[in-house]
Amino acid sequence: MNRIADIAARLQGYDPQALRADQANAFLDQLVAPVQGSEDVAIFGALGRVLAQDVISPISVPPHDNSAMDGYAFDGAQLAAGTALELQVVGTALAGKAWQGSVGPGQCVKIMTGAIMPAGLDTVVPQEFTQAAGEGRIAIPAGLLQPGDNRRHKGEDLQQGLPALRKGERLTPAACGLAASLGLETVNVARRLKVAYFSTGDEILSLGEAPREGAVYDSNRYTVHGLLTRLGCEVIDMGVVRDEPALLEAAFREAAASADAIITSGGVSVGEADYTKAMMQKLGDVAFWKIAMRPGRPMAVGRIGKSVLFGLPGNPVAVMVTFLAFVRPALLRMMGGSEQAPPLLRARSQEAMRKKPGRTEYQRGIVSTAADGSLQVRITGNQGSGVLSSMVQANGLIVLAHDQGNMAVGDEVQVQMFDGAI
Repeated sequence: MNRIADIAARLQGYDPQALRADQANAFLDQLVAPVQGSEDVAIFGALGRVLAQDVISPISVPPHDNSAMDGYAFDGAQLAAGTALELQVVGTALAGKAWQGSVGPGQCVKIMTGAIMPAGLDTVVPQEFTQAAGEGRIAIPAGLLQPGDNRRHKGEDLQQGLPALRKGERLTPAACGLAASLGLETVNVARRLKVAYFSTGDEILSLGEAPREGAVYDSNRYTVHGLLTRLGCEVIDMGVVRDEPALLEAAFREAAASADAIITSGGVSVGEADYTKAMMQKLGDVAFWKIAMRPGRPMAVGRIGKSVLFGLPGNPVAVMVTFLAFVRPALLRMMGGSEQAPPLLRARSQEAMRKKPGRTEYQRGIVSTAADGSLQVRITGNQGSGVLSSMVQANGLIVLAHDQGNMAVGDEVQVQMFDGAI
């Protein structure tokens, strides 16, 4: 188990009071490790889970050579350059069963998409490309096909005995469908990661409490719950914990006893009334960062017992941005995932953006398609870290790198999209 001081000593240029965003991720990559344990789950319950071992294909997919088109199957060796081909139709091959007849020279079989290719036949002409040539005969125009066209080979998709899905892959809808196509009822996945979460602060109201002067309703508890649920974690909701040492200590001890990771929001910035930092230091091995980023900046990381700790800032947008930038990749690693960071797309800025070199900025953006088909992006307006509505309006984050300066209209910027469907 790596201690904070050991990791810090290995990172060149590590400065917790002025930490680059990429250094923060490098640090977390060493702090966390995959949890132990796995379970078999049904395909319908496997979405979002991480494979604990390779899925070896028990069959070849497709299991036979088959037709990729509705059309006519024949021996492609009969095709001759510059010459049309006439064939006699001697039967029909349907999907789901093998055609039992035989086909000789000058003959073909009408065939449906997915039907097994009859023995000796290797080419399919799509039905719409043929012409009638008399009773039970078709003509294929010259130059239309090459031998082997429109045939799917046995094992073209997956081969029996070889990995179909790899350990560490997170099961997407497409991956679940692929596993089902192999006839598998269950897959072996890493056990579900347990993450405890609570908000801190005397100014935080839980839903159902009456409004009072100076207090705000807790939104972070619900956004973090949603982010963790979408990630496939088992969420331990611990509500709101007041700024009282005894209450904070009890909450941290309870969380550390039951969870693989602990996430808090609030109490990690400089503030005389916050006891959260002091309790983190008392109970765990914790580093307090000032990350060169906007929004965000204050963050605590470390361990309390065997649980990894992520202390996030209190502002709603900063919570979500730091989660996406740092916590999500770390949790995926703890889940045993091999998932890479989402690719950053390039889009033209529709407006000028002020930016100071020396920090990474995450602007809330609305990405759309320009008239010429390229991507364009505009900011949502007020980029304050408390403007929660900006995250609702946005469909991605404009990522302005550490060394970048001001952006002019038309400049290309990097964009991290929020969501994917497949």
